[in-house]
Amino acid sequence: MEQTVNPDNAPLAAQLRQLSESAAELAAQADVAGGVAHGQPFLIMGLTVFILACFVGYHVVWRVTPALHSPLMGLTNAISSVIVVGAVIALGAAEASGFSKVLAFLAVALASVNIFGGFIITRRMLHMFKKKG
Repeated sequence: MEQTVNPDNAPLAAQLRQLSESAAELAAQADVAGGVAHGQPFLIMGLTVFILACFVGYHVVWRVTPALHSPLMGLTNAISSVIVVGAVIALGAAEASGFSKVLAFLAVALASVNIFGGFIITRRMLHMFKKKG
């Protein structure tokens, strides 16, 4: 299917073509940079995000009232189950390297501990609300 450009829109089409070529060049340059964003290696940026997430998560969970503990644990178990599914998919990838398989295995192991521990703690919390006798 051949596309024709209206003569009135020819300058706009030329600008669009130039912008798309510039975007392709920038994408190629970013790909060549090898995971460097704003001059920082991915490892440093990833560790920074991880440490900040740990601090924020700790302070958010620390202020949860006991009445909200069971729903929060249920949500945590659901998030951990998504982590397990993603890690299993990563383990099954044909092009996965040995390092990524080790990380996926660790993700499955740690998320599983979180899931089972969450169920045990939730069960104990629910037993606290049962009537004795």
